[in-house]
Amino acid sequence: MVVTGDVTEQDLIDHCRERLPTIKCPTSVEFRDELARTATGKLQKFKLRAPYWEGRDRQVN
Repeated sequence: MVVTGDVTEQDLIDHCRERLPTIKCPTSVEFRDELARTATGKLQKFKLRAPYWEGRDRQVN
């Protein structure tokens, strides 16, 4: 799928709602300029999750 032009968070959420069950649809979307990666190119997911777990004792829901 090729997307041209500006896409908003709501556009992506609406697109998912049309094609996926409600339980699998995102409730929010965050755009980033770049993602933290290791030297081998793998995503450093713990760095992406860190802001959401700040101030909590345990890192589980």
